[in-house]
Amino acid sequence: MKFSRIGQAALVGSGLLLVLGSGCNAGGNAGSPPAVPAPATPSFQADRAFNDLKTQVDFGVRVPGTESHRKTRDWLLGQFKQTTDRAFLQDFERTFGSLRLPMSNIVAEINPNAAKQVLLCAHWDTRPTADLEINQAKREQPIPGANDGASGVAVLLELARNFKQKRPDVGVQIVLFDGEDYGPGGDRMFLGSRHYAQNPALPKPGYAILVDMVGDKGLEIFREGNSESNAPEINDKVWKAARELGIAQFKDSVRHTINDDHIPLQAAGWKAIDVIDFDYAPWHTLDDTVDKCSPASLKAVGDVLARVVYAEAP
Repeated sequence: MKFSRIGQAALVGSGLLLVLGSGCNAGGNAGSPPAVPAPATPSFQADRAFNDLKTQVDFGVRVPGTESHRKTRDWLLGQFKQTTDRAFLQDFERTFGSLRLPMSNIVAEINPNAAKQVLLCAHWDTRPTADLEINQAKREQPIPGANDGASGVAVLLELARNFKQKRPDVGVQIVLFDGEDYGPGGDRMFLGSRHYAQNPALPKPGYAILVDMVGDKGLEIFREGNSESNAPEINDKVWKAARELGIAQFKDSVRHTINDDHIPLQAAGWKAIDVIDFDYAPWHTLDDTVDKCSPASLKAVGDVLARVVYAEAP
């Protein structure tokens, strides 16, 4: 789940707060032709990333406490063990009444001894209820989470392969948060990022970039309001990279202000932004399936993030 708000208008229901954004301008056009030649970096393999997205969905719903959740966790950990210097689980538990939920953040690092560190993160769990289904009888079913969860993870899996092939000059921390989407209320959301912000498993990074819901076929990523308030200079890095690469899916204005996994990081004093396409019709429905996603969208985001990381000086 994510919360979006702008101004005072709000639509409240099913533990959800959603408001259309203002579309205020925050800079130039990120879709302009490339201004600077891209440095030689490994190619982001869109089809491989898309296969990672499908693999996650094929495991089944990634709801904490389920067998498919455990199988997905083990697969993701194994993937990062092959591509990073170190990968491990940060296990934790949340209790709601008689319900005990075992959860795991998945943590990996590249160049751990580098003085400058950048955190890339996403959430890997899926929502246990399709609370925005029109058919009320379907609202108790868990969502497939192809875009809402699997897409951001797929981008980071492929980026880890790129960083193994050509090491950046800086350290890269990768964290997949659990329990972002549990819900339905705010007290049961962002559980993994809250735990990590309070108990960081790695040294504090210079900044963090969260990627969420980035696989939509009709991808349009606007600057996010809380990110713009907390770390406009990090937003500038991302949209500058998109502009230089001529990636038109990045729109250089603010549309939504969203509560997501970057908020607990900000509350802990970190510079953190959210790269997200919040205008996704199948959100929190059973229609959040693989066919709504695109390899080209994953590549657009992956190319931009790679540009940002490889451009960092040690």
